[in-house]
Amino acid sequence: MRRTDFVTISVAAGILIGQLPVFAQTFRTYRCYDGSQFILALFEGDKRAHLQLDGKAVTLQKRISLSGPRYAKGDISLRITKTGITLKRGKQSTECITRSWVGSLLPTR
Repeated sequence: MRRTDFVTISVAAGILIGQLPVFAQTFRTYRCYDGSQFILALFEGDKRAHLQLDGKAVTLQKRISLSGPRYAKGDISLRITKTGITLKRGKQSTECITRSWVGSLLPTR
């Protein structure tokens, strides 16, 4: 193999490796006091919250908030404070609790 071919293949491999998808830093399952539940995924470098809610994938954009991170799209909003998580759908809001899965799909203890 010629040196130029080796360099070309090495550069191409480096570009492909550099474009691998970013994996979620944290997956969390939330159970809310009204009986609803959802999975939240937050990705490093992404300012959106990705939810699996009512069997559908929903992506919420980050919004400005003084009390902590808030994400919203349409009539769905998610507020994260030091004391907990609030899910609001339309005019109904509910508090939620979590189980964290950090780095894998196995629950932490």
